[in-house]
Amino acid sequence: MCGIVGYVGNKRVVPVILDGLRRLEYRGYDSAGIAVAGNGEGLQVRRAEGKLRNLEEVIRLKPLDGTYGIGHTRWATHGRPTEENAHPHRDCTGKLVLVHNGIVENYLSLKRKLIEEGHKFRTETDTEVIAHLVEKNLASHNGHKTSLEEAVRKTVQLLTGVFAIAVISSDEPNKIVAARNGPPAVIGLGKDEYFVASDVPAILNHTRDLFFLADGDLAVITPSGVQLIDFEGRRLTREVQHITWDPIMAEKGGFKHFMLKEIYEQPRAVRDTTLGRISLDSGKVFLDEMDITEQDFRSLQKVYIAACGTSWHAALAGKFMIERLAKVRVEVDYASEFRYRDPLTGANDLTILITQSGETADTIAALRESRSKESKTLGICNVVGSMIAREANGIIYTHAGPEIGVASTKAFTAQLTALFLLAVYLGEVRGTIDAEESNRLLDELMRIPGKLEAVLTRDEETEDLAKQYHRANDFLFLGRGVHYPIALEGALKLKEISYIHAEGYPAGEMKHGPNALIDEDLPVVILATRDQTDPGSVLRYEKTISNLKEVKARSGTVIAIATDGDEEIREAADHVLYVPEAPELLSPILEVVPCQLLAYHIAVRRGCDVDQPRNLAKSVTVE
Repeated sequence: MCGIVGYVGNKRVVPVILDGLRRLEYRGYDSAGIAVAGNGEGLQVRRAEGKLRNLEEVIRLKPLDGTYGIGHTRWATHGRPTEENAHPHRDCTGKLVLVHNGIVENYLSLKRKLIEEGHKFRTETDTEVIAHLVEKNLASHNGHKTSLEEAVRKTVQLLTGVFAIAVISSDEPNKIVAARNGPPAVIGLGKDEYFVASDVPAILNHTRDLFFLADGDLAVITPSGVQLIDFEGRRLTREVQHITWDPIMAEKGGFKHFMLKEIYEQPRAVRDTTLGRISLDSGKVFLDEMDITEQDFRSLQKVYIAACGTSWHAALAGKFMIERLAKVRVEVDYASEFRYRDPLTGANDLTILITQSGETADTIAALRESRSKESKTLGICNVVGSMIAREANGIIYTHAGPEIGVASTKAFTAQLTALFLLAVYLGEVRGTIDAEESNRLLDELMRIPGKLEAVLTRDEETEDLAKQYHRANDFLFLGRGVHYPIALEGALKLKEISYIHAEGYPAGEMKHGPNALIDEDLPVVILATRDQTDPGSVLRYEKTISNLKEVKARSGTVIAIATDGDEEIREAADHVLYVPEAPELLSPILEVVPCQLLAYHIAVRRGCDVDQPRNLAKSVTVE
């Protein structure tokens, strides 16, 4: 979950690395550090506990400069979040430093052996072991000095676990050696300058030409270019991607927080995820990046969806979409649990992997488990060229653009959009919906961005509710059917950024326990939209109103999210947040926005760090 930045080029190295770390601070903010060399003063290191601004103050008081360097922002796994444990980590000679994202599972046995050989350790981290191993492998053999890249290559072969690393040495000027086995690493190609980073936003201000390292790749970065080898020493090439994201998209754009900016970007994210994939003339969906045939889709016996966190909630909603439109059974798993239960997926099944980054460790493991059992795999992710995109048989990119806030918002609605497109596509291919129904659904999808904009104009109403309820200790979110995943997502957003205990629950299960929690101090958010054209939606609405009255009968406070024009619910609920009417399967995209805004405004009023909530990181790239 840590962030890595490295640079070799003709710019001042410290500002480049600090700028990259600012854009990666969402990946970890327990501590930060930087190491530079090449100005005649040898290797210089600065580190600080806490957020990046603390490191910037250290550098202001004790400046440094050079021609190449690496930086790191940490999310602690092994060792407390202290300055001592902050990266970069030195070897015994002080001529070599290393930054690392990941976990070295066999570090204790390696450390014991190194101590026996005379190595002195300064920290509690697993990372320091890697630095000492590189030092050991740099030692001359038979009078021949080992290169830095060869020492790193020998070192990574000794490691068990997952890692992305970047290494520099004052003995080999203007060179960075980077390696990947698990967590993401991207190489940026500029004009007479080169970069390594954990994620694309870190380098977008400098270049949009890049490629991702694959597992087992080792890169040697110098002012003359980038050379790739694998861990066995064989030469490699990777296709360069051109990223179209505007660097301004990764800035706050005048909003107080990235999260609020990203909430307001949802109309664009949904629109961009849809454009180019549908024809309203023919009512067809076009999913081009597929190594899966229409016959494969027609032969499906079952669909598995694996995801984590917010993406898992999208998967739950996707289950309703696919089962309703494509008439195929869908099973949803936490990606972190998927491979451990020996899933019964096979050649006539499809496994869908949903991940914003395309680099989530658990989701990658689920993909590989499915492929080992001959299941077709389809990724839904936001990052071109990511691991999921490369390894899956098919990919649907969400085109949400960079998402910096740790609490996912626009990535979620883009995922729902992609799942809806997939459900319609499967329905067409499998013959379970006709052209008229497909055309109607796609026309309704094209109306969603405008309806999202309408929801966002009502933000003041949500902010007023936050003023009233930001001191609550608990919240309950209720929903039925496809709206239950939105109840889960609403509760997750509130708990992760405001630290209020919140729970999402199926409304029909209230009598089976949760009613005992209701009193005058408990705000209950109830998802009570309805699609008047859908008999199932109308019945669900009637049942949900009964649940609402159960809450009121027990003195609970009800905040209803309802459909425009519904006056009946205004009489029953304490507060109503309205969204435009939409088909049952598309209404979750609208409903989630008031939930996101409520969580945001409550968190702000409570003085919480909205973009970087405690103990969380954006991309979970280790198990």
